[in-house]
Amino acid sequence: MPDLSDATRGRLLFGGDYNPEQWPEETWHEDVRLMKEAGVNSVTLGVFSWARLEPRPGAREFGWLDRLMDLMHENGIGVVLATPTSSPPPWMGRLHPETLPRDEDGRTEWWGSRQHFSHSSATYRRYAAAITEDLAGRYGGHPALRMWHINNEYCTYDYGDEAEAAFRGWLQARYGTLDALNRAWGTAFWSQGYGDWHEVLPPRRAHYMKNPTHVLDFRRFTSDALLECYLAERDIVARHSPHTPVTTNFMALWQGLDAWQWAGQEDVVSIDVYPDPRDPFGGQYGALVHDMTRSQARGGPWMVMEQAAGPVSWRGVNHPKPAGLNRLWSLQAVARGADAVCYFQWRQSRQGSEKFHSGMVGHAGEQGRTFQEVKRIGAELALLSGKVAGTRVEAAEVAVLLDWNSWWAGEQDGRLSREVDQARVVRAWHRALWEAHTVADFAHPEHDLSGYRLVVVPQLYLMTDAAVDNLVTYVRRGGTLVAGFQTGVADEDDRVREGGMDARLRDLFGIRVLHEWWPLDAGETVDADGFRGTLWSEEIEAADDVDAVTPYKGGELDGLPAILRKGRARYLSTLPEPQALRALLAEAAAEAGVRPTLAGLPAGVEAVRRGGLLFLLQHGRDRVTVPVPGHHRDLLTGAEVTDTVELGRYGVAVLEAVS
Repeated sequence: MPDLSDATRGRLLFGGDYNPEQWPEETWHEDVRLMKEAGVNSVTLGVFSWARLEPRPGAREFGWLDRLMDLMHENGIGVVLATPTSSPPPWMGRLHPETLPRDEDGRTEWWGSRQHFSHSSATYRRYAAAITEDLAGRYGGHPALRMWHINNEYCTYDYGDEAEAAFRGWLQARYGTLDALNRAWGTAFWSQGYGDWHEVLPPRRAHYMKNPTHVLDFRRFTSDALLECYLAERDIVARHSPHTPVTTNFMALWQGLDAWQWAGQEDVVSIDVYPDPRDPFGGQYGALVHDMTRSQARGGPWMVMEQAAGPVSWRGVNHPKPAGLNRLWSLQAVARGADAVCYFQWRQSRQGSEKFHSGMVGHAGEQGRTFQEVKRIGAELALLSGKVAGTRVEAAEVAVLLDWNSWWAGEQDGRLSREVDQARVVRAWHRALWEAHTVADFAHPEHDLSGYRLVVVPQLYLMTDAAVDNLVTYVRRGGTLVAGFQTGVADEDDRVREGGMDARLRDLFGIRVLHEWWPLDAGETVDADGFRGTLWSEEIEAADDVDAVTPYKGGELDGLPAILRKGRARYLSTLPEPQALRALLAEAAAEAGVRPTLAGLPAGVEAVRRGGLLFLLQHGRDRVTVPVPGHHRDLLTGAEVTDTVELGRYGVAVLEAVS
């Protein structure tokens, strides 16, 4: 099976989405000149080109793309060629309105933007397969081709008629009988038992709260339906060019797709990552996304398909990146395993919805700060390529568990607190590890966890029996486990387990009875011995065999356990404030034998080892001195480093030991 090395050919890829159809053809040669000046060696073509390639049903206009493919090859720039199927031409919606998605109110989502396709439409799938077949047949052997990029940011929900029929078929395959579906969905509640398959609809607009298992299954179905679309196109291009890797780009912490399932179907795992430049923990958010993507890539190199060279255009206020931040975050991605650092997009658009979204070449042109910084990044990636490309990040000893099914189920309408957001909770736990200078993997709760000294569970509301057994076995075999509140509450059908938490987990953590959940209001805290808890609390009675209890102090839960410890397992019934969570996880890590990447790091400095190199990244604005025992050479500057290295604002050093 091909992988990213087949596209990189021993170097780090650098470039971005190139949309030359927005510009006169004479601009293309100017673009190539600037690309070579910036060290660009890869561009993504064709992502939003369907109307240009097929201006009328069945027509094909490939001449412009022929010239572009040849132009890239002549100048040593590889092409990630996209199928254009995320944005159908207007004629498709006009002639075939059944290809347009409908929302939960039955309203049609019209053309004029993007992602306006019904994943279940037979007509859409037929047109998508046809354009993909012709693209692959024409360019599968082109010397510029390095990778296939299928569609773009799959994210479309559809509640229309064809989706209804497909959902019904998906449910029949999952449950077999209506009796089994009724049991799984608990339809005895509110008199919703189904007596005929045609009564089963997508979870469209309802008078009051919808059946949460119905909604959960629709999320599962949607992920699977979109995956069918991806696989159909993937198989076409793979047939024409079996040695060319295939990808599609995930969105960071996107709830809509089960990324574990999808990643297993990709040759290359790629991500779009857009931290907010004004977020003081934007670097930690980037590290989280990188760790998650690397883990989905099974520890191998992965690809930043999109990032921004400057501001984006979809936040309430869109701030530019201060000088040096683009470089810092780009090199952070490389440190954490990326072999490709790319952008949306090459040249900033002058028209359309994203004309204020930055490009590698901004409106200021080649004299602008953005392009000058892009040139520096390209040069530094070229310096690092021979040492980094194809290597792996030093094996992590800590795993963070995340499951999309649990995420979907936990955000139902009838939940106890809308303040609890899965992404926010996961980010809080990862931040605690990041601030303790501990690199972590992400894992599915049913994955083999035996290679990790410490496993942390920010929150897994829904857990399968296999996942529960996996955690119990992990601890019994000597692993250290720290789990957060409201974990193990429901089974895979979102049925609350007897006792409010799976009995095996209650025994594992030393919980005799879980009496009540006590969610906290926004901004509310609860005192515990030595720290304050946020977001949540629980009324728990400890079992006799528990080893340690950290109690709540005051209030309704006074004296009851905030934290339980039994053997190598800890349970946190609240979310400690950041400093306390960091200290708690650092203590658990130390007990498990996990050590930071580098001791004595100043706050805000990140250290990651990859391929024998030590990456040091300063996320703060102050000059700091970093202790680095031994003799090293900074590959970015060529300077010799002995025992310490100085890093200024957003500074980066990439150190190689000198014997």
